[in-house]
Amino acid sequence: MFRKNKIALSLLLVVLLLLPEGLQPAAAAAAQQSSHIDAVLVMDASNSMKTSDPHHLSGEAMKMFIDMLSAQGDKVGIVSYTDKIQREKALLEIQSDADKADLKQFIDQIDRGAYTDISVGMKEAVKVLKQGTEKGHEPMIVVLADGNNQLDPKSGRTEAQADRELSQAVKEAGAEGIPIYTIGLNADGKLNKKALADLSDQTGGKSFSTSSADDLPHILSEIFASHQKLKILPVTAITANGSYQEVTVNVPNANVLEANISLMSSKPVDVKLTDPSGNNQPIPSANVLRSKSKTYSLIKLLKPEQGDWKLQVKGVPKDKIDINLIFNYDLELDMAPLASKSVKKGDTIDINAYLVSNGQKLKDNGLYQHMNGKLIVKDLDSGDAKEVELANKGDHFEGTYTVEAKHQYELKVRAEDKSFYRESKPVTISAKAGGAGSAPAAGQEEKKPFPVWPVVIGAIVLAALAAAAYFVLGAVRKANKGFVGQMVVEIRDENTGEKTYPQYKKLTGFKGKFNLHQLLQLAPELKETDKVIFTPGKNDRLMIQNNSACLIEKSGRAVDASRGAELKSGDRLSVSLPQVDKTILIEYLV
Repeated sequence: MFRKNKIALSLLLVVLLLLPEGLQPAAAAAAQQSSHIDAVLVMDASNSMKTSDPHHLSGEAMKMFIDMLSAQGDKVGIVSYTDKIQREKALLEIQSDADKADLKQFIDQIDRGAYTDISVGMKEAVKVLKQGTEKGHEPMIVVLADGNNQLDPKSGRTEAQADRELSQAVKEAGAEGIPIYTIGLNADGKLNKKALADLSDQTGGKSFSTSSADDLPHILSEIFASHQKLKILPVTAITANGSYQEVTVNVPNANVLEANISLMSSKPVDVKLTDPSGNNQPIPSANVLRSKSKTYSLIKLLKPEQGDWKLQVKGVPKDKIDINLIFNYDLELDMAPLASKSVKKGDTIDINAYLVSNGQKLKDNGLYQHMNGKLIVKDLDSGDAKEVELANKGDHFEGTYTVEAKHQYELKVRAEDKSFYRESKPVTISAKAGGAGSAPAAGQEEKKPFPVWPVVIGAIVLAALAAAAYFVLGAVRKANKGFVGQMVVEIRDENTGEKTYPQYKKLTGFKGKFNLHQLLQLAPELKETDKVIFTPGKNDRLMIQNNSACLIEKSGRAVDASRGAELKSGDRLSVSLPQVDKTILIEYLV
């Protein structure tokens, strides 16, 4: 029975894939939509940053960005560079506060080096995203630097070589749809603002600069909001008087997933919170999270109740505290399929668009109440663009557009209110060649005999494809199989005998397979471990395959893992590296 069900599922999948676009179920397409972020934070870790960033604003900015991300689901990687990769952390899926704490601890451990080559950091960031970004997630790169290169004269590398490689990395990011956001750090007045702005301009990102921690909340909020199609709502700025001062935070509707309240102050701030029902909410608690750093506090409300929340803020007298608010929504905007994408000049096209949440049309029609919608039409031949107002029908947006010329057009709908906006995926229509291919008028359809042989042949092809899909589904399932448990990792220096402190690496963020180099945070000197591969086994076991020259031992005996070996909970291995005098000690725990 199980085998029959799998074959039936495969056949259904193939049939769905072969259906015309307009006939595919809306939920199937919407299920791939996501508001999650896959971000790589890139930091200049050269000695020049001692003067351009003496107060380590780059670290504070990275931490605040991590705190603003969703409590679960977003993925973050970190790259610090000089004229080489200084330290690196592959994309980590955030599943808890502990994951965010792990990322912020990694940032605190970043060291600085002598020289600078921004192309090195950019190339690695693009590579990390291409290898680890998840389908449906929104990739992005955030760069914190002064924009200046200082190459090692002994390396023989020229500025022209560095510029070519940087240009190639930026082009690759643009081609992959990866916007680059830059934050220029300018404490010493030597910021190369143009160089950083060019990175953003070429990829659809934004560029900022600062010499003060006071600007960080606004900059990070702008980046976060821009990427997530949100709007920043300035709540207020208060001058502390030593007592609790009340601030109202309005949650406008029930579709808010998270409310991020940032409080900027380098001095201690105490807060209390009351929900719309008048109940005091402990901070922190299950649905109220708080993150603190040297320069900011962030309060995150998870699925907050609609209405007015009261925030009581107590600061050091005369201290100015800026408060901003950003909501996060699980909402997308879909435009209904057009009757035809091939039209004639003068044709009138019906436009309908609606909000979807979790793959379904929004049931809470109250969210539409304060929204307005418009159709954005771009003439792809002339480059001109125009906007057509759409009527808000309470549960969707509706309107028409009349084709003006024998040109190609790109159509998309934008809907917005005061806290967020959404845009539908663009659709291209063509009125060229006199609208050849336009749908025939009603009642003029040409009658054709039923295509018997094409249907028979199609059924045979479907059966063959269904069999192929069965094996494809098996491969996909294997590639997406998850891991359980964790690894305890230590690195022993064979010259000194010293060992690093044990690090506990959760495996649940990996899918399908990972290598030991990823587990070691992609340390450059341990590159040879990238051919030691781990895959999920049965009954919470772990499979290890050694395709490297490393020697793997268990209980003092060599293990031949060239064809794979099984690990169970409690097993310990040592991996000796032939190119450097180091041994990796690992223990698998479930």
